[in-house]
Amino acid sequence: MLLILEHYFRSYSARKKVAEVLYTNGLSIRDSKIYSGKVEIPISSVANAAGVNRKIVYHTIEFVEKNYPLKVIFEKLQPAANLSNIAPEMGWDVLEIGIKKGKFACTIGKVITALFDYKCHIRQVLGEEPITGSGKLTIVLEGTIPVDIISQIRDVKGVGAISLHTSQTDVDKLICNFCEIKYCPRRVPDVEEA
Repeated sequence: MLLILEHYFRSYSARKKVAEVLYTNGLSIRDSKIYSGKVEIPISSVANAAGVNRKIVYHTIEFVEKNYPLKVIFEKLQPAANLSNIAPEMGWDVLEIGIKKGKFACTIGKVITALFDYKCHIRQVLGEEPITGSGKLTIVLEGTIPVDIISQIRDVKGVGAISLHTSQTDVDKLICNFCEIKYCPRRVPDVEEA
């Protein structure tokens, strides 16, 4: 997708900024307007996010609607909910895994299989494999992840850095040699704890 944006917007750096904001936020263009799902987004909000003036946003919309491949792509974009920021508040763990370039597809399968073998309840999987550089896999798990699985995932070919975001209050239980633990101090206390 980013190659397509690069191709069409190579001569229009300001319009490219707008297109990137639309793409990364899942904002679509329909009938000369910008939408997040069914909600219309103000042009000024997109301009502010892209760091351009409103006129550039209008030119970008016009450009997209005149180029059929871009029109098809931007008409179908949809936003996606990302549970990773609220997971610690729900008592869930978030596992972030860096994936080495060229190893994305096979690594995902092995990581998911390992989680399945440990009977982990997966709430959400988000993955991104950029054209250049390494990929990233974010997995939201209901409850806490067994520590033993970190070493198994670490041994999967193609796995880079591993980070665990957790709501666990007993930090001593989380320390291991295989990942970077990120304790969530804003955890909402249970009713019994309050």
